[in-house]
Amino acid sequence: MTEINIKKIIEQLIDTFFYAGKICLELRDKGLIKKIKSDNTPVSNGDLEVNKIITQKIKEITPDLPIISEEMPDNKSIDNLKNFWLIDPIDGTYDYINNLEEFTINAGLILNKKPAAGLIYAPSKKRMFYSYGNNSAFEITNEKIINLNSSINFDKDKIKFVSYSNNIKPEIELIHKKLNVKKYIRMKSSLKFCVIAAGEFDGYVAEPRAYEWDIAAGHAILKHAGGIITDFDNNEIEYGKKNFKNSSLILKGNNII
Repeated sequence: MTEINIKKIIEQLIDTFFYAGKICLELRDKGLIKKIKSDNTPVSNGDLEVNKIITQKIKEITPDLPIISEEMPDNKSIDNLKNFWLIDPIDGTYDYINNLEEFTINAGLILNKKPAAGLIYAPSKKRMFYSYGNNSAFEITNEKIINLNSSINFDKDKIKFVSYSNNIKPEIELIHKKLNVKKYIRMKSSLKFCVIAAGEFDGYVAEPRAYEWDIAAGHAILKHAGGIITDFDNNEIEYGKKNFKNSSLILKGNNII
């Protein structure tokens, strides 16, 4: 699969993401049907409908690539996956079902176990992010296409990170100090990757938690916007791991040492 093919695939999916975002907001306005899954996390008919819309289009465009989705059991038992899709139809379901804004629709294309492209749409914020190669990460907002650069607003004296919690764990606090982080703001969902890719924040640190479908699309977008993504030991993140569990994460713009 060449870079030209990847670009075409991602561009064919953009309208599908806009449509899925429209549908999920309409369903929320009507009143969602909510359930609790076996892992004690919430799911709604909005999550499932978005999953259906996105997976149908992806199967049409790339019929030979397996799809791994948070909301489907399909293909999760396949060993040694190298080329596949990782989908989280709605990341941040709590925000979605509670009429908040920081939820996102996600699809990441994995080739040779590495993120090759990604799409993330935040419907309530009307921000669409996508990428398909180095220096080819973009945001569509107000009908304008912006080329993303994670280091565009970097100020070494005002380094600011995002965090998934207001209570920073000691091991994360140590990394913040090492990287000279001056402040952090709580943010949910894969929107964290996007605001770093856009240069609005400088980084994010997380211990092993969640799953590969939570980070694949954001990893691609941030990487293609010039960002750096490693685990705590400075190893590159690969995908298709056992049970699709995440390793530790450090995200940062390339100006941070």
